[in-house]
Amino acid sequence: MESIFTTFLTLGFEHISDIKAYDHILFLVALCAIYRLTEWKKVLFLVTAFTIGHSITLALAALDVISFSTKIVEFLIPVTILITSLFNVIKQDKGQEEATFFNKKINLNYLFALFFGTIHGMGFSNFLRSTIMPGEEDTLISQLLAFNIGVELGQLMIVAIILALAFLALNIFKVKQREWNLFVSGAAAGVAIILMMDTWPF
Repeated sequence: MESIFTTFLTLGFEHISDIKAYDHILFLVALCAIYRLTEWKKVLFLVTAFTIGHSITLALAALDVISFSTKIVEFLIPVTILITSLFNVIKQDKGQEEATFFNKKINLNYLFALFFGTIHGMGFSNFLRSTIMPGEEDTLISQLLAFNIGVELGQLMIVAIILALAFLALNIFKVKQREWNLFVSGAAAGVAIILMMDTWPF
């Protein structure tokens, strides 16, 4: 019989990789639009920052420490996609802009990934709460951990696909980096605007 840990790990993986959850996938696409396959280490740090962000709010929400409006969260998720896409377009292609934070230079992309991860974590928590069965609350921590690991594995798979597509476009089809960035970021921004209109909560 499948263990609770394995069940929730699978749920996390399937939730992030499900095409129906394309808003989360689209954010990862926008986040990775400016990177090449050779920059996979930078992307790994980005995904880690995003994971830290969504892990925090996912845990707090699942443990009923914080609460929020589902409608607001559904609207804010495409907002994160739009902002990330716009930032991709306006930032410098080389020597990416940096900001001073607690006297340390941190790439703005990592700050975006961390902060926006907290918003996506709220979205993940809505799904997680709906899957917790009555009487299983005592194993909530293990369910939370397994679900989060599953989400992370799904994210890594999605990012690998995005970087592979970027490699094909840039190295095989000789698309220029700036054109690839504009195409991917522009497409993500367009979809994000449509989602914002559909989920407008006011």
